[in-house]
Amino acid sequence: MAAPAPAELARPSLRDRWAGLEELGPTAYLARAALATLAVLALSLVLQLALVSRLQYWAAQTGAFNQLRKELAHGVAPTGQVTRSGRLVPLGAPVALLTIPELGLRAVVVQGTSPEALASGPGHLRDTVLPGQAGTSVIFGRATAYGGPFGQLHRLRPGDRFTITTGVGTATFSVIDLRRAGDPLPPALTSDGGRVTLLTATGPPLIPGGVLRVDADMVGAAHPAPPLLLTSVPGSQLAMGTDTSNLWIPVLLLEALIAASIIGVVAWRTWGHAKTWVVFAPVVLLLGYFLGGQFTRFLPNLL
Repeated sequence: MAAPAPAELARPSLRDRWAGLEELGPTAYLARAALATLAVLALSLVLQLALVSRLQYWAAQTGAFNQLRKELAHGVAPTGQVTRSGRLVPLGAPVALLTIPELGLRAVVVQGTSPEALASGPGHLRDTVLPGQAGTSVIFGRATAYGGPFGQLHRLRPGDRFTITTGVGTATFSVIDLRRAGDPLPPALTSDGGRVTLLTATGPPLIPGGVLRVDADMVGAAHPAPPLLLTSVPGSQLAMGTDTSNLWIPVLLLEALIAASIIGVVAWRTWGHAKTWVVFAPVVLLLGYFLGGQFTRFLPNLL
């Protein structure tokens, strides 16, 4: 039998490699903990945008559809900015059902256009009338993340029709045109006319390059609109808005993740590899999941 080649004799075994890791100093362990933290953050953000956000969107849409259907059946669905008790319709509450046959889209529209609200579906800009009422109603929708309900909005063409059902009834809209930054505004509305403007992001997926607007006029006369009590919204609810109001939450989660990574690296050396995986892998993955959800609030709401 031929003698092993010198290269094979010099190749360390897996046991020798682990033994070499055990001899690393504190600085090397801290560096490995930092790399592990960055890897978890990057992976959690990618998974959140590509997979988890879609599951959250469909779950939220199912719940919103059931609630809206019940409210429409009992005649208590929102018909303006306020509820029957006189309070503002809360953020995230379902207010309309949008159906666009050309895109194969049926989505529940929720109240509000903050990043958190748009995670549940298209959102109604709170300082505008509801669709079907006299005036212009504005609806935001994400292009890619959280189901990307408005990702195909650019396929609409003048003359395409879609419907929106609210507490005041079902309204049919006909697309006037699509416009981007610098394009002329649509013609002025008549006193009894209704219009809806759909907004989403343009550009490659997850790399927004601007805002796309689809203007559509209501077919027929619109319903009278109640007075608008809310005439402005925070910057986080405007187009491409971001939400940093609860910055302390991701900061605390990040600190917890860093601490878990450092303790995990130390445990790797003292407890052994199997025990460390069993104890710390679920903790790190759970922290990464919550961090991914928080980081999406820092991204443009039309993304």
